[in-house]
Amino acid sequence: MTSPLQQKIKIAGPVVVTANRVGDGAVIYRGFDGDWTTELGEAVVTSDPQEVRSLVEAAAVDGLRAVDAYVAPVKFARDGEVLPGNLRERIRRGGPTIDLPAVLGVRGAHDALRRGEKLRAS
Repeated sequence: MTSPLQQKIKIAGPVVVTANRVGDGAVIYRGFDGDWTTELGEAVVTSDPQEVRSLVEAAAVDGLRAVDAYVAPVKFARDGEVLPGNLRERIRRGGPTIDLPAVLGVRGAHDALRRGEKLRAS
């Protein structure tokens, strides 16, 4: 697999640099202060390939807090709000597209199964 730093960055419109937070997998974006944010509206939005390269390089060095950084397209709503630019990013930002069953937790599920109870989705 080719490192993001070795790939040619191609952009066609406004983009952000996004990744997943190491601790909990949350979607994060590179912010104006050079740190990570979970708010898309606080991310650096750019169409400048040099600025994108700089953001990606800084993100790659931050491997203890963020993983799998890449460039993602964004678009603007009429009111100026920054929105995900494609379906993948809408799903990443909004979470699963299906209802997930209630989580009992590993210990709770284990105990319930030991007692012979059936686990039910709520």
